[in-house]
Parts: sequence; C-alpha cells; structure tokens
Amino acid sequence: MAFDLPCILYFFFLLFPSSLVAQRNGNATVGDSLTAGDEATLWLSPAEDFAFGFRQLDKKDLYLLAIWYNKIPDKTIVWYANGDRPAPKKSTVKLTAELGVVLNNPQGGEIWKSGPGNGEAAYGFMNDTGNFLVANANGEKLWQSFELLTDTLLPTQIMEKGGILSSRLSETNFSQGRFQFRLIPDGNAVLNTINLPTGFPYEAYFWSKTVDSNSSNAGYQVVFNESGYLYVLRANNTREALTLGRVVPATENYHRATLHFDGVFVLYSHPKNSPGNENWSVVRTMPENICTVVRGLKGSGPCGYNGVCTISTDKRAICRCPQRFSLLDPDDPYGGCKPDFPTQVCAEEVPNAPEDYELVPLTNIDWPESDYEMYTPYNIEDCKKACLQDFFCNVIVFGEGTCWKKRLPLSNGRQGESVNGASFMKVRKGNYTLPGPPPIPKKNRDS
Repeated sequence: MAFDLPCILYFFFLLFPSSLVAQRNGNATVGDSLTAGDEATLWLSPAEDFAFGFRQLDKKDLYLLAIWYNKIPDKTIVWYANGDRPAPKKSTVKLTAELGVVLNNPQGGEIWKSGPGNGEAAYGFMNDTGNFLVANANGEKLWQSFELLTDTLLPTQIMEKGGILSSRLSETNFSQGRFQFRLIPDGNAVLNTINLPTGFPYEAYFWSKTVDSNSSNAGYQVVFNESGYLYVLRANNTREALTLGRVVPATENYHRATLHFDGVFVLYSHPKNSPGNENWSVVRTMPENICTVVRGLKGSGPCGYNGVCTISTDKRAICRCPQRFSLLDPDDPYGGCKPDFPTQVCAEEVPNAPEDYELVPLTNIDWPESDYEMYTPYNIEDCKKACLQDFFCNVIVFGEGTCWKKRLPLSNGRQGESVNGASFMKVRKGNYTLPGPPPIPKKNRDS
C-alpha cells in the first residue's frame, strides 16, 4: 500500500538536521530518539495538533510513551504504548530499521516495540490525524498506531471485526482495565466487562444491534469518519449511527471517542481555537446509566465487589461503600469494598450467635445479581429472622411479599430512586472493627 505522504516530501525532510525535524515536523528517520524526562523533544504533527513522546505519570519518575492533543490545555492522551510497563526516567524511544519504534529502559532493556521493522524501516511520521506511521524508503506503511487500539478512537480511524478498545484500570493507571468495546463476529459492536487475569469477556451491557442472520446485512466495521461521526458500517454499506444528533464541524473542533475506566464510552468534541480552559463537550454517552445496565452473573460491576454505584450528572459512575465497609484500596474508589467487622462464620472460637449481629437499613440500595435464596410469600420480620439465623446471609431485600437473601461478595451494586424494596445489611453489633496488621518487628524494619 502506498504511503500517503509523497516521497518528495520525505526527501525534503532529510535536508534538515534530524533534531529540528523531530521537534517541528513529526518526521523521524532511523536513529532518531526521544528521552523520558526531556520535555523539549517531541515529534509533532505538521499542524502541531498532535504530539508523540513521553508523558510523566502522576508526578512520579515513570513515563508513558503516548500520543496526545497538543494544543489544548489538558493535553488529552489518545494513544499509549506501555500502559502495563511504565518507563523510568531517562528511558529512550528510538526508530530502528530492524524493530521499528523501540522503547528501552536506561539500562538498554526492551520495554516495548512496534514491529515489524524487518530491516526496512526508514522513517516515521506523526500525522495530523493522530496516527503515527512507520514506513520504508518506498513510502510503504510497515506499522501505524491506529492499528494498536488502546482506549480511544479518533476521526479517520476504523475498527475491524475482532478489534478491541480496552479501558484503563483507573484515571491515572494506564494498565488494562475491566471494560471493552468490541466489534464481535456476529456484527454487533458491544460493551462488556472482562475477567482481568485472563481477558475472558463477560456479558455485554451495550449493543449496536447490527447483528443479522444474513451476513451481508451485519456490521463489519466501526468507522469514525473525518467529520467526527461514529457509526457501525454494515456489509451492505448502510450505517448504524453511534453518534446521535448534529455533529459540530470537524474543521473547528477536535473529536474523540473514549472508553473510560468506569465502563462508560463517551463521544466528545472540543473547540480547536479555544480562548480559555474549556473542557471536552459530551456528544453522546453509552450507556445512559452504567450503574443499572451491568447486570451479569459474573464480574463485579462498575464499582467493584461490595461497592455501590450512583450515576453522576454527566452519566459517569460514582462509587462508594455501604455502611460499615471501607475501600479495599484507599486510593481507588472503583476497586471494591471490604467489611470493617468480622462477618458471621461457622466457627466455634468466635462469637457467631444471631444476637451478636444486627440488621441496619440501607436506602434504595441493591445488588440484584447476588441472590442465593428467595422466600415468597413472606413478611419482613420473618425475612430478617431468616437472615440473622443464616451464617451465609449478609444482606436481605424485601418487597411485595418476597424476601431475597444475598451473600458476600456482592456484585453490581447500585443506588437510586428506581431501586425498590427494603434493604438491610447484617453487621456485627457495637463498634467492633477488624484489627489492623500486626506491627513489623524492629529487627525486620530495615531489612
């Protein structure tokens, strides 16, 4: 396939010193490199809309090899290479003929490579579309960042069947997260959660509805066109819109579609020539309410096990812990919650009698996928008694003569006015809390 940058332009770039080219034109030749921590060296696209280089992570001496919108105040990252293996300061990224773009730590150990260079890579180019390309001397593409999907799609980008966007683990942790946007073999574009250790996809919570028994009518590409319009293209060349309503002109606005760490897929626009610190404007949010649509029997939901999800005004997940629970990771409100009291167990050495526990009311909270027992017809007092006498029962929900028992860990928790029924959490009486970890013996503290 011919490279869309004319070869004459390539030779024109070679007339300049490589350091000047790397900073101003986005064109890099074999041997050119960038260093983590040296903010003066970037490969910019010709219009300087996009930058390719290193971004420091959360004020630490760790760096992400990334592409970002360069002209807006927050420098929004749209692509990254080493999310699971951040690079230490003084790491380098270099364009090589053999391996394409190679990221090495300061000791020369390889962290990431683009491949394939095959000894043919001659130069790279940071395009004004946000796509970084590696080509041979004939201008033929060997690799492009658009083919290595991360969490964001940009205008002119196409996702084929089997393509996957993966969320980050958190806002500041670029490791793989628990959510995916995929174009699956039946032609549907879906959002789903995954099992993180294996990547196994769980049930979808959003569908483009582009499946068809006739394969010629099913979806076969997700297209984000140059106008900022996102759609599923069917094999019969018809479009199923993912962008709804009017799209602001791409000549005056940047566009992106990002799968966030909380599982919400959002289409955005941002004025190119903004006089102030304007934020990205939401064009569409998928799904409308992440708290209620993730309902599968597998996985924890947007807020982790035992967490409770409420929807914000911008349709993003807000997570918190129920009464007498606290965050597993104090720095991650989306990572789930743990009880701050000993739960009832079948053991004689600890107090476990029903009278040692009580049921505290919860307001409009439910974990609908965590039921293990249902009694009907029943009354609320019998429902409470049944839970207190059951070692496995941690939560009850009662409504319309039906009692549901639930046990830990609780999944897909949500809170809202639409959550009906009276809910109760079984907790240890009094102010008893679990003891902290034992102190570290002094002789081991410095070892």
